[in-house]
Amino acid sequence: MSVISEDGVRGGNVFKDIGVDGGDWEPTVIESLCMNCHQDGMTKILLTKIPFFKEIIVSSFSCPHCYWSNTEIQSAGRIQDLGICYTLKVKTKQDLDREVVRADSATTRIPELDFEIPPFTQKGALSTIEGLLDRAVAGLEQDQVARRAAHPEVAEQIDQFIQKLKKLKQVDEEFTLVIEDPSGNSFVENPVAPQRDEALTVSRFKRTMQQDMQLGLRADDDLEEREEEEEEPAKDNLDAMRNEVLVFNTNCPNCNAPAHTNMKLVQIPHFKEVIIMATNCDSCGHRTNEVKSGGATEAQGTKITLRVTDPSDMTRDLLKSETCAILIPELEFELGMAAVGGKFTTLEGLVKDIKDLTVSKNPFICGDSSTSERLQKLKEFGEKLDKIMAGEMEVHIVLDDPAGNSYLQNVYAPDPDPEMTTEKYTRTFEQNEDLGLNDMKTEGYQQENLPAPPPTAAAAKKD
Repeated sequence: MSVISEDGVRGGNVFKDIGVDGGDWEPTVIESLCMNCHQDGMTKILLTKIPFFKEIIVSSFSCPHCYWSNTEIQSAGRIQDLGICYTLKVKTKQDLDREVVRADSATTRIPELDFEIPPFTQKGALSTIEGLLDRAVAGLEQDQVARRAAHPEVAEQIDQFIQKLKKLKQVDEEFTLVIEDPSGNSFVENPVAPQRDEALTVSRFKRTMQQDMQLGLRADDDLEEREEEEEEPAKDNLDAMRNEVLVFNTNCPNCNAPAHTNMKLVQIPHFKEVIIMATNCDSCGHRTNEVKSGGATEAQGTKITLRVTDPSDMTRDLLKSETCAILIPELEFELGMAAVGGKFTTLEGLVKDIKDLTVSKNPFICGDSSTSERLQKLKEFGEKLDKIMAGEMEVHIVLDDPAGNSYLQNVYAPDPDPEMTTEKYTRTFEQNEDLGLNDMKTEGYQQENLPAPPPTAAAAKKD
């Protein structure tokens, strides 16, 4: 694109390379309203081009009255055919100086801190890696004064997280920055371009239907394109589920007030994918979490036996499906499947749930149902569970899952765990009956095998 000056002479390109010095290249300055003090300020607009990238529009506003300022960028091009994802391994302080174009549709993540800036929550920015970190810190610090007065515990947690973000700028340890933009208009500088950057990975992806709607590329009622999207392989849908938390409306199981349930597909190392669902009620504070297997029922059942010999065993990750029974032979204790539902927790968390179910929340320890003998037995049982959690009592904990969908972490993986055994076994008829497998038929549904339809009234009269 070129521009024609007032005297009719054709000038150079409207978009000038970023960082180019000299010449009479000046930004366009316009008077505009300050949204902070509602007086007149000045906005500067510059059309520029980033090498090895594309054209962008940089706008900067400043107010001489209240000194409020704001800077943002917009893409001067169209939305790209594919989304783009930049994954940068920040290893040195020089990496913090890399220029970054973050469009407002981009998601920014730092996996090591479980930190994420969702799309459309910040305006687009032309900055550096260090600038993105400073902007994130400023956003978190913005309402800290009010939080300290209303919710001091939350403010303290945010202060600790802010310190972690600030520490990243020291680059004492390597961390990862991920910028994922479905519009394809974000950018992370490659300082050795056009050569390959070993620390930077760039990948492109096809947008989901939801991302297209967020970008305004399709309407909610665009049924034809919706049907085309549904014809895509199921793998694309699973990939989308792995990268996002799905939220749907539900009612609190405790007070029946409207609540939200979060659902995410998670890959457990050395095991399989599971679906974790969590519900938090803002009305009564009730919290529930539940785990479902992401795959089919296994061909064989699984029996996992762990010999608890050290307090560190209580930190092992554990997945208990709703079909899993729990046994502690030393206490002659057995808890049938579905008693505490599906859970993804630690071994200590499971023992705590057992104690809550059998002792703390047992309905038979109060009212007319309680007896001194029963209370004493439950008290002794609770004390034994406390000893197990403290590592003062050596026991075996058995997870017996006929569906084969339970898991206990092997801390020696991929080597065998000397304190844990995993046994595969063939289910009995009764176990298959409990799982609903005996009457399940998934093949052989051919037209000739279907029963004949009942005779019509006319045919019956003729006979």
